[in-house]
Amino acid sequence: MACRISELILECADPERLAAFWSEVLGYVEIGREDDGSIEIGPPGVGFGGPQPTLVLSPNSAPRAEKLRLHIDVNPTDRDQDAELERLLALGAKPADVGQTGEEDWHVLEDPEGNVFCLLHRRIDPA
Repeated sequence: MACRISELILECADPERLAAFWSEVLGYVEIGREDDGSIEIGPPGVGFGGPQPTLVLSPNSAPRAEKLRLHIDVNPTDRDQDAELERLLALGAKPADVGQTGEEDWHVLEDPEGNVFCLLHRRIDPA
């Protein structure tokens, strides 16, 4: 048997803000809170241990020295890429330049704290 990703932990200055942002982006709901201020979000009705990983937003006030070496890719599920890009920008995402050529079929964005993620082109099944 192999492992699978159950949680992704993202250290951030404002867990409330990023939990709200990523919940809207992913269609997730709050699953729980820890005494240290961490907020866990995940798929509604499934939570931890389901087929999709949950996301834990963990408070960390230390300034980030460099960009994260891991980033999240997202795919639209119920609309085309252009409509999803508009939605993400309205939620607070910002375009990011990481050296792309302009020929890519994905968009590089930053969440409200500057964490880079990509909006891919292909629509996938939401299940």
